[in-house]
Amino acid sequence: MHDPTQHDRPLRVGSLFSGYGGLDLAIEHALGAETIWFSEINKHVARIFSHHWPDAPNLGDITTIDWRDVEPVDVLCGGFPCQEVSVAGRRAGLAPGTRSGLWTHMAAAIDVLQPELVVIENVRGLLSTMAVRTPLEGDDDEHRDPDDATPDPATLRNLELDPWGLGDNAARPLRAAGAVLGDLADLGMDARWIGLPASAIGAPHPRFRVFILAHRILPDTGSDGCQARRGDGRSSSGSAGHYHVEPSAHRLCASRTGWLAEQASRAGDAVAPDRRHLHRWGRYAGAIARWEHITGREAPAPALLNLLNEGEGPRPAPEFVEWIMGLPARWVTDPDHGLTQNQQITALGNGVVPLQASAALALSMT
Repeated sequence: MHDPTQHDRPLRVGSLFSGYGGLDLAIEHALGAETIWFSEINKHVARIFSHHWPDAPNLGDITTIDWRDVEPVDVLCGGFPCQEVSVAGRRAGLAPGTRSGLWTHMAAAIDVLQPELVVIENVRGLLSTMAVRTPLEGDDDEHRDPDDATPDPATLRNLELDPWGLGDNAARPLRAAGAVLGDLADLGMDARWIGLPASAIGAPHPRFRVFILAHRILPDTGSDGCQARRGDGRSSSGSAGHYHVEPSAHRLCASRTGWLAEQASRAGDAVAPDRRHLHRWGRYAGAIARWEHITGREAPAPALLNLLNEGEGPRPAPEFVEWIMGLPARWVTDPDHGLTQNQQITALGNGVVPLQASAALALSMT
């Protein structure tokens, strides 16, 4: 298969459910790519993305986009809303009518745009919540295996192996991840997936995320490279291959991800907290010192005192949350974005740690 890192121009990335661009940063860093358009319905969060990608238009609401009119891309990425699959949410699962059910619109984009690569990010609950799917015409109950009733939720949450996960009968109970992987297979893509906590790359918090990397495996019908073809399903080879990330000196890399390359170079360094860290952070001193070293900047104050309502106590400082997410200072909190502190916290809470996503991509492509 054509190696997407070997190209005479930056790979073009289309971004869905874009947030502040954490996944895009990882892809641009790992593949020397460039995001050329994005889709974000939250107008406040979209200001952040537009500030950092001023030439990328916002396509707006994913449910209203006609993908036949959208510029094709080599890579399509997105972390569809996780509220219904998150362990902190309603656990409604991946179902029509839910925000997490917006995956179906991402699948429609894949079907029309025919990208060479698809990168998906979501929460741990993608592995354990149910997917409710509309039965397809022709589904035959006689060919179902026995005991196909919806499993007890408490039991399902404790399962690691899922016999239904890749089933081809749409009426069977599926995990959300199994439904996504099955849809990708139906779309002619082969997928790898990995679960990775942010602490694995040195962040001072767990923030476990599931990353799925899918590449096109349909036979070559004459495509001259990694150029995405709208609607014809063509790719550059008829066999699956192994991706690898080229050293930074041998690939194009957007200037906006230079800081991410520096973080990656420091992620494996041994770091010991000093007396200042111990005095300020106590038992968290080691984690804070390590992340300060990796990010190259000192940790901001973690909380803000609520001076207007004394009874409410302190609340998280957006600058601190921005720091623990591994973002450069003011990436989200720049006053020019015009966001309130609550809007900043919301944007940060829905995002992904770029260094974490970059590490997941590197592991998936080797």
